[in-house]
Amino acid sequence: MLEILDYAFMQRALIAAVLVGITAPAVGIYLVQRRQAIMGDGIGHVALTGVALGFLTGTNPVWTAVAVSALGAILMELIRWYGKTRGDLALAMLFYGGMAGGVLLINLSPTGSNANLTTYLFGSITTVSREDVTAISCLAAFVVLITLGLRRQLFAVCQDEEFARVTGLPVRTLNLLLAITAAVTVTVAMRVVGLLLVSALMVVPVAAAQQATRGFAMTLALAVAIGVVVTLSGTVFSFYEDVPPGASIVVLAIGVFAVITALAAPLARRRARRAAVAEERCTLPLPGARAAAPGTGSPGTGEPDDVLV
Repeated sequence: MLEILDYAFMQRALIAAVLVGITAPAVGIYLVQRRQAIMGDGIGHVALTGVALGFLTGTNPVWTAVAVSALGAILMELIRWYGKTRGDLALAMLFYGGMAGGVLLINLSPTGSNANLTTYLFGSITTVSREDVTAISCLAAFVVLITLGLRRQLFAVCQDEEFARVTGLPVRTLNLLLAITAAVTVTVAMRVVGLLLVSALMVVPVAAAQQATRGFAMTLALAVAIGVVVTLSGTVFSFYEDVPPGASIVVLAIGVFAVITALAAPLARRRARRAAVAEERCTLPLPGARAAAPGTGSPGTGEPDDVLV
């Protein structure tokens, strides 16, 4: 098992996997809260143009993907604010345009090929370079700083924008910051998970954690733990079985979700039954209380009969 650490490329891949396992659920919990779970998929389409642009210009595709996907994420937020009835159509054109632009630019690049594109679409553990690890580490630090440092503000905005605006929070700025953070997370994960599957790693660990926990902090902690476990396990599995790591990671994440859901469902039903019994007991009249007609009070008081609530 430990012999995989003898390979330098596996050391880099495992480091990247840990960082991806931390950052993807950390951003995904806010996207799930906002009911924008598919946003990561859209950003992944746009980031493909950034990857191809990196090959075309001879620069590190990670940094060009960050720039293009961040721009795409900002456009998505602007469309969400001002798009109104044609918002869905504009988003669709942005997504498909990003994918088509990536394929076009990669074929125009003298150093790129469709094989290069495939490694970014589905992930590849053998292509994570030292420069990639450095870039991923810097970007992951930014994501963790934003998602944890501003967790109260981001949670308030994702929970209820109108209430957050009334309390004086800069809602639009926070929305843009979250969109940019999601774009950065996509580029962090693209080497390991792949652009087409990164959205699943943002959503599935969070959905699994929600089955077993209550409260934002506990859900976030468990989602990150699940993310790290499945990214490391999927990366190791892909090494031994020679399969794309992205597919392995996502299948494992869905498997964890299924197991947690199966274990949590009976407990949830038991808690619901206990809550129903407790509520029924609380609504029973006090011992010795005399029955009165609906809407009437106790004799001589003019007040409704006392009940336990």
